[in-house]
Amino acid sequence: MDTEMGSVNQESRLKFYKTTLCLAYQSLGVVYGDLSISPVYVYQTTFSGGMKLYENNREILGSGILAGGTFALYSLLCRHSKMGILNASYAARENISSCDSQIPTEETRTSLLLKEFFQKHRSSRIVLLLVVLLGTSMVIGDGILTPTMSVVSAVIGIKVKVELHENHAVIIACIILVGLFALQHFGTHKVGFLFAPILIAWLLCISGVGIYNIIHWNPHVIRAISPHYIYNFFRETGKVGWSSLGAIVLCITGAEAMFADLGHFSKLSVRIAFTAIVYPCLILAYMGEAAYLSQNRTDVEHSFYKAIPNRMFWPVFIIATLATVVGSQAIISATFSIISQCRALRCFPRVKIVHTSSQVHGQIYIPEVNWILMGLCIAVAIGFRDISIIGHAYGLAVITVMFVTTCLMFLIISMVWKQNIMAASMFIVIFGSVELLYFSACIAKVQRGGWLPILFSLVFMSLMSIWLYGTSKKQQFELENKVCLESLFSLGPSLGISRVPGIGLIYTNLESGVPPMFAHFVTNFPAFHRILIFVTLQSLMVPKVPTGERFLVSRIGSSEFYLYRCVVRYGYKDVRDSYDFETKLIEKVAAFLQGEELAVMEQPMEKAMAMGNGAGVGSGKRRKVQFQYVELNEEVKELMEARESGVAYMIGNPSIIAKEVSSPVKKFVINVVYGFLRRNCRLPVIALGIPHTSLVEVGMVYHV
Repeated sequence: MDTEMGSVNQESRLKFYKTTLCLAYQSLGVVYGDLSISPVYVYQTTFSGGMKLYENNREILGSGILAGGTFALYSLLCRHSKMGILNASYAARENISSCDSQIPTEETRTSLLLKEFFQKHRSSRIVLLLVVLLGTSMVIGDGILTPTMSVVSAVIGIKVKVELHENHAVIIACIILVGLFALQHFGTHKVGFLFAPILIAWLLCISGVGIYNIIHWNPHVIRAISPHYIYNFFRETGKVGWSSLGAIVLCITGAEAMFADLGHFSKLSVRIAFTAIVYPCLILAYMGEAAYLSQNRTDVEHSFYKAIPNRMFWPVFIIATLATVVGSQAIISATFSIISQCRALRCFPRVKIVHTSSQVHGQIYIPEVNWILMGLCIAVAIGFRDISIIGHAYGLAVITVMFVTTCLMFLIISMVWKQNIMAASMFIVIFGSVELLYFSACIAKVQRGGWLPILFSLVFMSLMSIWLYGTSKKQQFELENKVCLESLFSLGPSLGISRVPGIGLIYTNLESGVPPMFAHFVTNFPAFHRILIFVTLQSLMVPKVPTGERFLVSRIGSSEFYLYRCVVRYGYKDVRDSYDFETKLIEKVAAFLQGEELAVMEQPMEKAMAMGNGAGVGSGKRRKVQFQYVELNEEVKELMEARESGVAYMIGNPSIIAKEVSSPVKKFVINVVYGFLRRNCRLPVIALGIPHTSLVEVGMVYHV
């Protein structure tokens, strides 16, 4: 018996090791792509501007040693402190099992004071959300700057061997960018298998070149490991050295967006990949380039490519170009994921989200965002061309995201993990002080390209804020103008309201009462279906909602009204699949009426129709279901009969207009910007997958 148990444990351990190593291999192409291609442009950008005067060995060695996740953290804060202002119900989240954790429940004095402050001052919650949107916007800006910086840096390297005009290099870079974004619709699951081998080949190449340069040009470069060279670096360069930190920060690009990719891998696998492969290879690459520059100070403009031995140049150049595409792919995928989360929390206009993999929910493609990113990347490549200017913009975006993440972590440590104030303060002092130092160097270069990520972030943050503001005003109008059910039925005799066979699904944002658009419809067309189900789609501040806890069904009024409400809850990482939604909804209502879960037996359409005792489930390719029960109660029978008569969908299509007494700024925001976004974003009917043949749209004007 002990022998069998030992063999089982050994087999499970081997399986665990195999899985971990496999994940570590895959993480090289997804998590570390951007980080691994940094050697292409770090030294070139660092020794630009005033640093050209400081190209001695001490400065070169000193620079060598110096050399995503905001929404996830914000949602964690909102879940445990109720300090968010996004449209997510806290009450509806209380019984979600995925929210349970090992997080301490005993409040500390610090957590209580912070929670009281944020709950008391709504303006502080607004500022917090704007900071989160700023960090998110910077990551989206990263999705523009990373492909541009990486591809242009790789292509310009060809000028080391071939006489190539700058315009021709930019054209080649634009062609590569177009190809990169054109491949996105295939999804990372089809092209992703190439990523890890390319990154491994790239890391092996740069580490090999680094070892060669260390041995050939300056073996003493190993001494750069000593922190003494940092002191010498700043002593010699002074203010100019501090300014160069805005370029040195480029050696950690990609780390700011890791949270968007880490969900696919375990922590152990990511650590193994970094410790065993990525970090040693990058250190050797940077040291090798420093060794070359120590003996060839005039070659700093294209130091990475000039440091490559002649026989290895073209293979390394080809691999470098492929590696930049891989690194760009990682940040593009992260941008898609972040925008998908923002859209789920109603902070971003509705866009089409294509799930490119049936196994991995995070592999998505957003056509509109993809082509906008491509256009902006090409515009930046053509408009700037200078790697140093693009690098200054890139560095500011990276360090801003990191600093916002550090600030949010201070709140997480204090309010969620409930640690004492000293632990939280030590964290922000240690990490925040270093990031502020880099941030100050980056912000000083606003006039030399740093304004670009600020512009991008302001545009994206403004669009998200305006969309959120307009949506909240729309929901506020519906909440203030909702109709009491009793008053609506009291008008029944005077209006001559009649009930027609079938089921009506009324989509609404309200969790109680009757939406104004339905009251508007009834007063003008006094008839509705025998059974009404008010459907509320709810976005929660949790990553995922378990399938068994997604539907919350309740009765409205007495049983004779045949009115029900169903709240459908989604997390910001959940896939909102409209396929079979109608069937699942009716099943849940029937289960609620029957008092226990119904046994559902799927059958082919022809067989079910031949049996004659199945319940219809709609048109198209939806499944045919049959409810197996010894005896169904009367309400369930009514529901099944109504289902046979047909299902209609009713959804509001309001026009949002600012009141006449509103300020000019509010009129511009609501009438012009928000109106433009509503007209050009994806229609809710399409996003919800509602069949047009069964759709009833109710137009109405909301004066907010």
